[in-house]
Amino acid sequence: FPLVLGELGGDLEYRVVEALKDGIITKPLIAWCIGTISKHFAGEVQFGHAGAKAGADMETADAKNAALRAAGALVPNSFDEFPELIKGVYEDLKAKGLIGEIEEPEIPEIPEDYAKLVKAGKVRKPTNFICTISDDRGEEATYCGIPISEVVERDFSIADVIGLLWFKKKFPAWASKFIDMVIKVVADHGPCVSGAHNAKVTARAGKDLMSALATGILTIGPRFGGAIDGAAKYFKFAKEQGMDPFEFVDYMKNVEKIPIPGIGHRIKSTKNPDKRVELLKNFAKENFPSTELLDYALEVEKVTTSK
Repeated sequence: FPLVLGELGGDLEYRVVEALKDGIITKPLIAWCIGTISKHFAGEVQFGHAGAKAGADMETADAKNAALRAAGALVPNSFDEFPELIKGVYEDLKAKGLIGEIEEPEIPEIPEDYAKLVKAGKVRKPTNFICTISDDRGEEATYCGIPISEVVERDFSIADVIGLLWFKKKFPAWASKFIDMVIKVVADHGPCVSGAHNAKVTARAGKDLMSALATGILTIGPRFGGAIDGAAKYFKFAKEQGMDPFEFVDYMKNVEKIPIPGIGHRIKSTKNPDKRVELLKNFAKENFPSTELLDYALEVEKVTTSK
């Protein structure tokens, strides 16, 4: 059976009155319009967050309740009687067999106050850091959702693990093999470069392995190891900007005002190529789905070595 809870102001409740009179509503209808207290105020008073108020006698709560009662609605004498009236109608309809027993829903327990539980030491504040890559909350730590035991059992390579931890996916076979090749060919850069020199000096001073490694890594920059990052940055930028090789060479000379990273090694050249570069370049040509950026870099190389 329907319930109506109206308020003073407006005339929507009178549509319910008309529906009752016209027989559109046939079920027992319980109704109450709040705001009957308004008659005790000398002037008009707004009620509720919507600012409801009666602008005419027929818009008062008492007038609406009377109209609903006259049309056949079940209207209590006060809001306090509203629950009892609902219960009475329900019991009457159930006794007549018109409705069945309605099971009371299970009332959930009211959670305890979080601040009190924290103070009592029963809960702790949730972490503010969330890692979407590795997770050690379960029975076994995972890399991007894959258990470490599975990583071992499926013989994932170092490149595969890098893919899971850095890129959140397993690389295709050609990409994993390429990264493995890169790690192998750059594992050592000779004893005379800045990183190796600093690491040796630090180790000779009696520092531990991690300190020596850190001093070597900290020397990586534009003059040592930076050519790889610089080449990736500028070749990608030029390709995306639609520069042809000649425009790119002019841009680096006149705008960036620096040598093109990756080109102009003091020892290695087109006549004395770096074997490592040749291995990686040939592998990419034979296995990569596309080598647009590599092809572009090779065209730039032709321009810079044509003189």
